[in-house]
Amino acid sequence: MENKIVTRFAPSPTGFLHLGNYRTAIFAYLYAKKNKGDFVLRIEDTDRERSKKEYEENIIESLKWLGLDYDKFYRQSEHVDKHKFYLEKMIKEGNAYISKEEAKDGSGVIKELVRFKNPNIDVTFKDEIKGDVTMNTKDLGDFIIAKNINEPLFHLAVVVDDFEAGITHIIRGEDHVSNTPRQVLIQRAIGAPIPIYAHMPLVLGPDKLKLSKRRGALPLTEYKKQGFLPEAILNGVAFVGWNPGTEKEIFTRKELIDAFDFSRVQKSPAIFSEEKLEWFNKEHMKLLPTDEIKKNILEWMPENMRDNEITQKIIPIIFERIYKWGDVKTVVEEFSYLFGNLKDLSIDLVWKGLNDDPKNFERTSEYLEKILDLLEQTEDWKYESIKNAIWDYAEKEGKGNVLWPMRFALSRIEKSPDPLKLAEILGKSTSLERINSAIRFLKSITKITLNNIDISKNTVNYELNNNTKNTKNTTNDNSSVRSTNTTKGLIYCIKK
Repeated sequence: MENKIVTRFAPSPTGFLHLGNYRTAIFAYLYAKKNKGDFVLRIEDTDRERSKKEYEENIIESLKWLGLDYDKFYRQSEHVDKHKFYLEKMIKEGNAYISKEEAKDGSGVIKELVRFKNPNIDVTFKDEIKGDVTMNTKDLGDFIIAKNINEPLFHLAVVVDDFEAGITHIIRGEDHVSNTPRQVLIQRAIGAPIPIYAHMPLVLGPDKLKLSKRRGALPLTEYKKQGFLPEAILNGVAFVGWNPGTEKEIFTRKELIDAFDFSRVQKSPAIFSEEKLEWFNKEHMKLLPTDEIKKNILEWMPENMRDNEITQKIIPIIFERIYKWGDVKTVVEEFSYLFGNLKDLSIDLVWKGLNDDPKNFERTSEYLEKILDLLEQTEDWKYESIKNAIWDYAEKEGKGNVLWPMRFALSRIEKSPDPLKLAEILGKSTSLERINSAIRFLKSITKITLNNIDISKNTVNYELNNNTKNTKNTTNDNSSVRSTNTTKGLIYCIKK
């Protein structure tokens, strides 16, 4: 009977870990669970100065959120006696020795370091991704394995801990390949079996540099705060450097466990894309029950808007526009016009490209008056009824000419949902009121007198009949000046 497979995730609690770090945990977890093995969490806290409790707690919280349940947990600092035992054993057997050396800080202090006695040989280890790897150890020299008899360093501590925990597969980043020859030498010296390695390709950011906190990589808990789903993070990060060999990309936890295989891990560096991660998240959001989607959107909305009747109507529209729950607030702010927070009306009421001709103000007013008349006669205020009321007219006069001013009248912004949908959401009374306001605005611009036209200077003088004074505007290009709000009214400078 084969030995049980045991993998481990061994982070140092010296800072917040980013998604590239947690990919190691994900791969180790998936491989262990696929093979009915154990997944071990070991906190490597022997760096007493830099190790912090808050970082350890963040690691534990992150793994719990991802659902990476570990079968065993311990801290490296709890095994110092074991480290010391094997250190003394190696010294006694001649595989290590105490070296009295002057401190490099210039203090003149003599330190008793422990160095490994390097046999200067070739070592070979099996790597699930790279195949069999052979490396010569001569250039390593007699390397240090402890600051003193009571303070083992990284290479000794990890070898002893892996041996004592029965770790069979060590899954870690490619940047650890250079550490492996030292660790194989120590394994031989203490009589430990050489585990199977899997050195994964590095994770690079969009700039093609190694993903790191110094270059903006976020802690995993930050994605939780932004409203990502843990199952989406699990799925998306698993695909950074691995694929199942099929077109399928959206996987449940169980499906990932069943599909995972080191043969599908790429050898070249993998690029992490925030945009792709958001795509994974949206696809997983789509799998949620409708009630759960509604519940989450409401929870992420400003509290004073949750019970609003309009809010209930726009939940499907909000969901269409978000990629994570944290987007809800931004999208809701874009819909502030639905809740009465309206911008001033402007000549953007007129269909694009036509607002440089005063005659089109009058035509647009006529279009809106007709829409108003048709909608006033509509009793069943549902989307299809609203569409049936105005669609023939819109097709006759030009959809842009008719539907654009209707949409702008209802929202007063250029980018907003379908005007028919807006009307349904706002309700009949509010919709008619806003269209009426737009008509009154357009009617207020009834007389434009152009005079003193100086083409060379692009100077246009005109006056409005709404008690505004003559205004002179000069531009240095061929574009129309949009609009200016004054205390006496709206003044427009339109190039003829």
